[in-house]
Amino acid sequence: MDWCHYRFHSRWNLPAPPDAVYDVLRRADDYPHWWPQVREVTRIDDTTGILTIRSVLPYDLAFTAREVRGDRGAGILEIAMTGDMDGWARWTLTADGDNTLACYDQEVDVTKPLLRRLAVPGRAVFRANHALMMRAGRRGLLGYLEAGGQAV
Repeated sequence: MDWCHYRFHSRWNLPAPPDAVYDVLRRADDYPHWWPQVREVTRIDDTTGILTIRSVLPYDLAFTAREVRGDRGAGILEIAMTGDMDGWARWTLTADGDNTLACYDQEVDVTKPLLRRLAVPGRAVFRANHALMMRAGRRGLLGYLEAGGQAV
Protein backbone atom coordinates (compact mmCIF):
# COMPACT_ATOMS: atom_id res chain seq x y z
CA MET A 1 0.00 0.00 0.00
CA ASP A 2 1.22 3.47 -0.88
CA TRP A 3 0.51 5.47 2.29
CA CYS A 4 0.83 8.76 0.36
CA HIS A 5 -1.91 7.86 -2.15
CA TYR A 6 -5.49 8.91 -1.40
CA ARG A 7 -8.87 8.39 -3.04
CA PHE A 8 -11.80 10.46 -1.86
CA HIS A 9 -15.48 10.39 -2.75
CA SER A 10 -18.17 12.78 -1.52
CA ARG A 11 -21.84 13.13 -2.44
CA TRP A 12 -23.68 16.38 -1.93
CA ASN A 13 -27.44 16.74 -2.37
CA LEU A 14 -28.07 20.35 -3.31
CA PRO A 15 -31.42 22.17 -3.65
CA ALA A 16 -30.60 23.81 -6.99
CA PRO A 17 -30.67 22.69 -10.63
CA PRO A 18 -27.48 21.20 -12.12
CA ASP A 19 -26.84 24.20 -14.38
CA ALA A 20 -26.83 26.58 -11.41
CA VAL A 21 -24.47 24.32 -9.44
CA TYR A 22 -22.23 23.89 -12.49
CA ASP A 23 -21.99 27.67 -12.93
CA VAL A 24 -20.83 28.13 -9.33
CA LEU A 25 -18.38 25.22 -9.33
CA ARG A 26 -16.87 26.37 -12.62
CA ARG A 27 -15.87 29.74 -11.09
CA ALA A 28 -12.89 28.57 -9.02
CA ASP A 29 -11.92 32.20 -8.37
CA ASP A 30 -15.05 32.48 -6.19
CA TYR A 31 -14.38 29.39 -4.05
CA PRO A 32 -12.82 31.42 -1.20
CA HIS A 33 -16.14 33.32 -0.93
CA TRP A 34 -18.06 30.20 0.04
CA TRP A 35 -15.56 27.47 0.92
CA PRO A 36 -13.65 28.56 4.04
CA GLN A 37 -10.80 26.09 3.55
CA VAL A 38 -9.99 27.38 0.07
CA ARG A 39 -7.81 30.24 1.25
CA GLU A 40 -6.61 31.64 -2.05
CA VAL A 41 -7.00 31.17 -5.79
CA THR A 42 -4.46 32.84 -8.08
CA ARG A 43 -5.47 32.73 -11.71
CA ILE A 44 -2.66 31.92 -14.20
CA ASP A 45 -4.77 31.81 -17.36
CA ASP A 46 -8.30 30.82 -18.47
CA THR A 47 -7.90 27.17 -17.47
CA THR A 48 -5.18 27.19 -14.80
CA GLY A 49 -4.73 28.57 -11.32
CA ILE A 50 -2.89 28.03 -8.06
CA LEU A 51 -5.03 27.09 -5.06
CA THR A 52 -4.02 27.24 -1.43
CA ILE A 53 -6.16 25.22 0.98
CA ARG A 54 -6.11 24.63 4.72
CA SER A 55 -8.58 22.67 6.80
CA VAL A 56 -8.41 22.03 10.54
CA LEU A 57 -4.80 20.86 10.72
CA PRO A 58 -2.13 23.59 10.79
CA TYR A 59 -0.67 23.16 7.31
CA ASP A 60 -1.39 24.64 3.90
CA LEU A 61 -1.48 22.69 0.67
CA ALA A 62 -0.76 24.56 -2.55
CA PHE A 63 -1.23 23.10 -5.98
CA THR A 64 -1.69 24.14 -9.57
CA ALA A 65 -5.09 23.15 -10.93
CA ARG A 66 -5.51 22.86 -14.68
CA GLU A 67 -8.91 22.23 -16.21
CA VAL A 68 -8.90 19.08 -18.32
CA ARG A 69 -12.64 18.78 -18.86
CA GLY A 70 -15.49 21.23 -18.56
CA ASP A 71 -18.64 19.70 -20.05
CA ARG A 72 -21.83 21.50 -19.03
CA GLY A 73 -24.10 19.04 -20.86
CA ALA A 74 -22.56 16.04 -19.11
CA GLY A 75 -22.27 17.94 -15.81
CA ILE A 76 -18.54 17.24 -15.50
CA LEU A 77 -15.75 19.48 -14.27
CA GLU A 78 -12.32 17.87 -13.96
CA ILE A 79 -8.90 19.22 -13.07
CA ALA A 80 -5.35 17.90 -13.03
CA MET A 81 -3.40 18.84 -9.90
CA THR A 82 0.35 19.30 -9.40
CA GLY A 83 2.25 20.63 -6.40
CA ASP A 84 1.77 19.51 -2.81
CA MET A 85 -0.67 16.99 -4.30
CA ASP A 86 -0.40 15.37 -7.72
CA GLY A 87 -3.46 13.80 -9.29
CA TRP A 88 -6.95 14.78 -10.34
CA ALA A 89 -10.33 15.86 -9.01
CA ARG A 90 -13.74 15.68 -10.70
CA TRP A 91 -17.23 17.00 -10.04
CA THR A 92 -20.05 15.02 -11.64
CA LEU A 93 -23.47 16.67 -11.46
CA THR A 94 -26.75 14.88 -12.10
CA ALA A 95 -30.34 16.03 -11.81
CA ASP A 96 -32.38 14.69 -8.92
CA GLY A 97 -35.81 16.15 -9.61
CA ASP A 98 -35.33 19.92 -9.26
CA ASN A 99 -32.18 19.32 -7.21
CA THR A 100 -28.63 18.22 -7.95
CA LEU A 101 -26.56 15.29 -6.81
CA ALA A 102 -22.96 16.54 -6.89
CA CYS A 103 -20.36 13.77 -6.68
CA TYR A 104 -16.78 14.76 -5.96
CA ASP A 105 -14.03 12.27 -6.71
CA GLN A 106 -10.35 12.87 -6.11
CA GLU A 107 -7.28 10.70 -6.50
CA VAL A 108 -3.96 12.18 -5.42
CA ASP A 109 -0.46 11.41 -4.27
CA VAL A 110 0.70 13.72 -1.51
CA THR A 111 4.12 15.17 -2.32
CA LYS A 112 4.52 17.70 0.51
CA PRO A 113 7.54 16.42 2.50
CA LEU A 114 6.01 16.85 5.98
CA LEU A 115 2.87 14.94 5.02
CA ARG A 116 4.92 12.19 3.40
CA ARG A 117 6.94 11.78 6.60
CA LEU A 118 3.72 11.54 8.64
CA ALA A 119 1.91 9.34 6.11
CA VAL A 120 1.58 6.22 8.24
CA PRO A 121 0.76 7.66 11.67
CA GLY A 122 -1.26 10.54 10.24
CA ARG A 123 -3.34 8.81 7.58
CA ALA A 124 -6.58 8.57 9.58
CA VAL A 125 -6.21 12.17 10.75
CA PHE A 126 -5.54 13.39 7.18
CA ARG A 127 -8.66 11.59 5.95
CA ALA A 128 -10.73 13.11 8.76
CA ASN A 129 -9.29 16.54 7.93
CA HIS A 130 -10.44 16.10 4.31
CA ALA A 131 -13.92 15.01 5.45
CA LEU A 132 -14.26 18.14 7.58
CA MET A 133 -13.19 20.29 4.64
CA MET A 134 -15.78 18.67 2.39
CA ARG A 135 -18.52 19.09 5.00
CA ALA A 136 -17.71 22.80 5.32
CA GLY A 137 -17.62 23.14 1.53
CA ARG A 138 -21.11 21.70 1.22
CA ARG A 139 -22.46 24.06 3.89
CA GLY A 140 -20.77 27.02 2.21
CA LEU A 141 -22.06 26.09 -1.22
CA LEU A 142 -25.62 25.72 0.11
CA GLY A 143 -25.45 29.23 1.56
CA TYR A 144 -23.89 30.62 -1.60
CA LEU A 145 -26.58 29.08 -3.80
CA GLU A 146 -29.32 30.38 -1.47
CA ALA A 147 -27.79 33.88 -1.67
CA GLY A 148 -27.94 33.73 -5.47
CA GLY A 149 -24.19 33.34 -5.94
CA GLN A 150 -23.25 36.19 -3.63
CA ALA A 151 -20.59 36.06 -0.91
CA VAL A 152 -21.98 34.67 2.34
